[in-house]
Amino acid sequence: MSRIAVITGTTHGIGMVTSRELAKAGCTVVMLCRNEKAAAKVRADLLAGVPGADVHAIHCDLASLASVRECAQAVRSRFERIDLLINNAGIVSMQQRLSEDGFELTFATNHLGPFLLTRLLLDRLTARGRIVTVASRNHYKGRLGAPDLAQVAGRRARYNAGAAYARSKLANVMHTLALARRLEGTGITANCLHPGVVDTHLLPRWLRLLRPLRSRDIIDAEQGARTTLYLALSDEVAGVSGRYFDERQAVQPPLEAANDVTLQEALWQASERWVGGPASRVAEPAPR
Repeated sequence: MSRIAVITGTTHGIGMVTSRELAKAGCTVVMLCRNEKAAAKVRADLLAGVPGADVHAIHCDLASLASVRECAQAVRSRFERIDLLINNAGIVSMQQRLSEDGFELTFATNHLGPFLLTRLLLDRLTARGRIVTVASRNHYKGRLGAPDLAQVAGRRARYNAGAAYARSKLANVMHTLALARRLEGTGITANCLHPGVVDTHLLPRWLRLLRPLRSRDIIDAEQGARTTLYLALSDEVAGVSGRYFDERQAVQPPLEAANDVTLQEALWQASERWVGGPASRVAEPAPR
């Protein structure tokens, strides 16, 4: 029986590579994508490149809580179990924009959408299921105390794209650590990672222009997908949970504040309110 892998953001970059390699590994790949036309093309390319692959595409706009709910319902209606949930999609909004639900767009897409999606699919994870979240070493620059949480809802007088991205990636790490605590004893693991400085659409234009000068620092999508695939497929990390990995598949200490359980719980409770309902109960894992 093939493993069922649900992954967000597969129309380009490391998400596309990850989907291809999961298909090659024999997984049923369920791609959750905002751009349905692009997703259809990626699916066609995967089927052409991996004969016999089982690949599905479902619409999901992570910036819209309603879309996330519709997507989760579609996944649940098609699949009774999930072995891998990979929260890969991410954005950087260079200008201050709000989601349709009234949240800062980068935070809404990178944290609130995955938070809700994970909550809605959690009881479909098998007893040896794995949740993998693509974070970033930029989380070391993030802050998520009470004043910073207040920056998430509504428009503010000042906006800094780098700070917003770092805040969202810190939220990824803190969510992973809090989730791992809640999953203790279930057999389900939750880990997050820094993929490296990957030459994708998220890379700032000025840094792309310097790519020839910094080729040793910037990696391609093939390399950027390695840690995601390691955490998803390797037997070496079976049972390992609540860890932050770097682009070399090594465990690294996250920002010290990310380990603060009080801050983790403040973020968790705020996220529950923002997505509209309690997300603290962990359901029994689905049968293998």
